[in-house]
Amino acid sequence: MAKENKQTADQGISPGLTLLLAMACGIIVANLYYAQPLAGFISAAIGLSPSSAGLIVTLTQIGYVAGLLFLVPLGDIIENKKLVVVSLLLSAAALTLTAFVKHGTLFLTAAFFIGLGSIAAQVLVPFASYLAPDAARGRVVGNVMSGLLLGIMLSRPISSLVADIWGWNAIFALSAALSVVLAIILSKVLPARKPTANTSYTVLLGSMWKLLRTTPVLRRRAIYHAFVFGAFSLFWTTVPLLLSGPAFHFSQKAIALYALAGIAGAAAAPIGGRLADRGLTRLATGIALGVVIVSLLLPLMIQSSSPVGIAVLVAAAILLDMGVSANLVLSQRAIFSLAPEFRSRLNGLFMAIFFLGGAIGSSIGGWAYASGGWSITLWIGIAFPVIALLYFTTEK
Repeated sequence: MAKENKQTADQGISPGLTLLLAMACGIIVANLYYAQPLAGFISAAIGLSPSSAGLIVTLTQIGYVAGLLFLVPLGDIIENKKLVVVSLLLSAAALTLTAFVKHGTLFLTAAFFIGLGSIAAQVLVPFASYLAPDAARGRVVGNVMSGLLLGIMLSRPISSLVADIWGWNAIFALSAALSVVLAIILSKVLPARKPTANTSYTVLLGSMWKLLRTTPVLRRRAIYHAFVFGAFSLFWTTVPLLLSGPAFHFSQKAIALYALAGIAGAAAAPIGGRLADRGLTRLATGIALGVVIVSLLLPLMIQSSSPVGIAVLVAAAILLDMGVSANLVLSQRAIFSLAPEFRSRLNGLFMAIFFLGGAIGSSIGGWAYASGGWSITLWIGIAFPVIALLYFTTEK
């Protein structure tokens, strides 16, 4: 089996399979964000109080982090295709439940399992890096991650538009059906990849703390992206509140169209991967962090509901998503260049840490906007990438 795995890696990964993995990652990760713009409608329908509406998104995130820490590492010891398919079917079952259940506790339980099953995307990314040859690993990871990032960026406007046409539960039913179809396709198309490591699950989990302590690249890249993703989450949590407020009076459809503007930023993912393949990771990281800072400075300097002000917000969204996309791919390229036998564990740790940064950014953003308005929110948002940049300057 080890010989077969080596041959598969040496043969590389076809453009068609790369595209399929990119689409799969986008479809899977979108499940984490469909409920964000619909939390108010859902909470009213299932009997949750307005103060408890945030639990809908929070429990999905908790399920995802739990999966990153306890399920993604399994990719280092069990057959990867089986792990992906089982995770997808778990998500499909949970999505089906959320589409029809009317009880708050059952819905929140299902939301947790949606997050848990969505870790299939984080099994596919290291899977793609394993199939790619060393010289093209950054490009392949960048292309796959661009699909994942498109899934994040498209999920909110898509769920808003679907809910506007068919109701809030339609997006969950559609995603459940899509997850089943995707599971069937991947079960037929993905090559088998059985890791050679012979380790028990208990030992596997115990090794993760040691990996975090003894892998400086992992720690640095996780910290960089935790702060960057914190700024990203802060911005996208609060900018809909700004646009729907008295200054702009945007409708839900208009906010959805604005969110689509950020999709252009996903183009930076493959660019970052190519720069990493050329040995320019350090330079590209500095540029990515700088772009994130500039993206938040622009709307702070020019605040207006005029066409110019709207154009600045659009430019800020594109630049922010570009910086975040590039930094994410640069980070994963660096991590995936380490020992292949630890790749799933390293990726699980990296994703869990930076996802926690995103959750902190979202919570701080909501509080900052309610307490101090848009300007205070942006100042706090700028502090995130500035801290990351200052830490970056200490890298040897």
